[in-house]
Amino acid sequence: MSRPRTIVLTAAVASVTGLGLVPTADAASVRYVALGDSYSAGVGAGSYISSSGSCDRSPNAYSALWAAAHAPSSYASVACSGATTTDVINKQLSALSSSTTLVSITIGGNDENFGGIMQDCNLKGTTTCVNEINAAKADATAHLPAKLAKVYSAIKSKASNAHVVVLGYPDFYDVAKSCIGLSQASRTAIDSGIDLLDSLTKTAATKAGFTFGDVRSAFAGHEICDSGRWLHSVNLLDIEESYHPTATGQKSGYLPVFSAKV
Repeated sequence: MSRPRTIVLTAAVASVTGLGLVPTADAASVRYVALGDSYSAGVGAGSYISSSGSCDRSPNAYSALWAAAHAPSSYASVACSGATTTDVINKQLSALSSSTTLVSITIGGNDENFGGIMQDCNLKGTTTCVNEINAAKADATAHLPAKLAKVYSAIKSKASNAHVVVLGYPDFYDVAKSCIGLSQASRTAIDSGIDLLDSLTKTAATKAGFTFGDVRSAFAGHEICDSGRWLHSVNLLDIEESYHPTATGQKSGYLPVFSAKV
């Protein structure tokens, strides 16, 4: 997870189909803004939009795919690689207004330096990896709920009429299988850190009155060490893509979860 991304989606749509998709007539009135980090920007999904600069927004990100399929009245993604909760508040909330009806966001991983931790897990071995993850879990437990609450409150204030969907992060590894790379202890610790992050995010989102979308079950069987994985492992040719969903991960993992929550 070089630069983790967190996702929150808002929708002012009351009726949905059995597949969780917004009917075309309703979608035409939706004003959708995607916030968050690299997981919402689409890092790892390729074909990055040049005007997005270092934010690395991709047309293959789940929010862009949803917008392309439903043709909302308006759509904007301000999600950005490396974004923290502070970045969302200071740099992204200006995209919201009282006319916004749908918001999505993934956020929180970068607040715990997950990208740096994954780098150390690969370069410094199991002991360092496990120790850093345990320290991050302690910090997240102590501080992340308040940070998330601040972001969610700010979203409510700026987009009071929006339906907000918060998406979590997938587990990276299928720990039931073995493959070349990190030790089993490191993989297990990494997944436990993601599980805690998702748990804290779900609790904070629910408390704020938002909808939480858990993507872990969608990615089950498609994690690193699985033959049909939807996540990049370490990519030395493009390190930023490491531990992010592929284009298939965005389309077949994140998009269905998001669509079901809109």
